[in-house]
Amino acid sequence: MDLLPDYHVVGMGLALIMLVVASIIDVWKREIHDYYWIVFGIAGFLLIFFSPDLMSDLFTLGFALIIAPIVILMWRIGLFGGADAFALITLAIIAPMATLSENPITPFTTLSNAVILFVIPFIVNVLRNAVAQLKGENIFEGFDETTGKKIVAILIGYRAKNPKFGFSIEKTKKGKKRLDLKLHHAENQEFCTKPDTWVTPGVPYLPLITGGFLIQLFFGDMLLGTFLGM
Repeated sequence: MDLLPDYHVVGMGLALIMLVVASIIDVWKREIHDYYWIVFGIAGFLLIFFSPDLMSDLFTLGFALIIAPIVILMWRIGLFGGADAFALITLAIIAPMATLSENPITPFTTLSNAVILFVIPFIVNVLRNAVAQLKGENIFEGFDETTGKKIVAILIGYRAKNPKFGFSIEKTKKGKKRLDLKLHHAENQEFCTKPDTWVTPGVPYLPLITGGFLIQLFFGDMLLGTFLGM
């Protein structure tokens, strides 16, 4: 593969700095100010004028930004937070269609890779619940629920003694505890603070986006690669 021009190398480096720092803030505070993305977005836009092939890279930038309306829609319906949407849009400006791999990618590659990594929180929930059961804890004590709902709860959440950055997935109905498994709006829902409550963790999505971008750089598109390899 030909050596990438310095413009692309700088863009990838800037994108990684942006995502790593944002991931740390996301895990720590679960909130990132909009100015953070504005500053990096302006830097990425100005960077493109150092490109040795300006017209071609402007076209690539425009193509990469087709992700913008999709992630804004996902944000508005509550699938993830505004910071996650702005991160993907800013990433498309700073390092549009960036990869060191010869495998194919699309404007949605970072997002689709991140979605695959989203299986990790489910595994963590299952392991956490399994450990609690092995310790002899009755994690569904006081609940009147079907086996199916309990299985779903084990996948998406856990019984937290002191919840932090989690959304309650239980309610009391006619004096009995029930599981409330409806979709929680990532932007508007309040975190649960009630002790000993079943919660679904408010997973910080920016670390997954960072992982998705790293996979894009060194491997390409996991889904596309799998389908093409079949």
